[in-house]
Amino acid sequence: MKMILLIAPLLALGCLTAGLYGMLHNQISYTVSPDYFHQFKFIQFRIDPAWQNRWGASLVGWHASWWMGLLIGIVIVPIGTIVPGTRPYVVAVLRAYGVVALTALVIGLGALAYAYATVDPTTVGVVTRFEHPITDPVAFMRAGTMHNFSYLGGLLGIATGAYWLTLERRWSAAMNRPARRKS
Repeated sequence: MKMILLIAPLLALGCLTAGLYGMLHNQISYTVSPDYFHQFKFIQFRIDPAWQNRWGASLVGWHASWWMGLLIGIVIVPIGTIVPGTRPYVVAVLRAYGVVALTALVIGLGALAYAYATVDPTTVGVVTRFEHPITDPVAFMRAGTMHNFSYLGGLLGIATGAYWLTLERRWSAAMNRPARRKS
């Protein structure tokens, strides 16, 4: 019965983790291309002009990613029940959320590094969003690549988070195993 009462708070913590991840992620991508936000994301998310800065980028990050926490939690929370005990279960699920976020960050940064290596003025043509010209299409495409691959990272993070939970289960079992006597 206790475990059922934990589902909603753990899903909420998954949403919080994903939303905070999105806010941090957008600080990186805003650094790469403010244009990506000013000509695309701020318009897409209807951000008030007074907030069209780093704060607005964080707001976009929150809105664009909190829901991924729900999707991630729907998978991670039930898998976490393989870890015995209420407290170890909660801790394992929270760690798994961290593993998911780290996976998304590594994949997003890897995609950004790849974009820096492959996207240049010769590979990018004219770019527009919402009929607004993009002043730095190379940076715009690099930031966009990071954004797109970070969603993939979140989905792959579900697998790494689930694997992490199996490791937590094994460690828990190993810690509770009685010591062997030497003959």
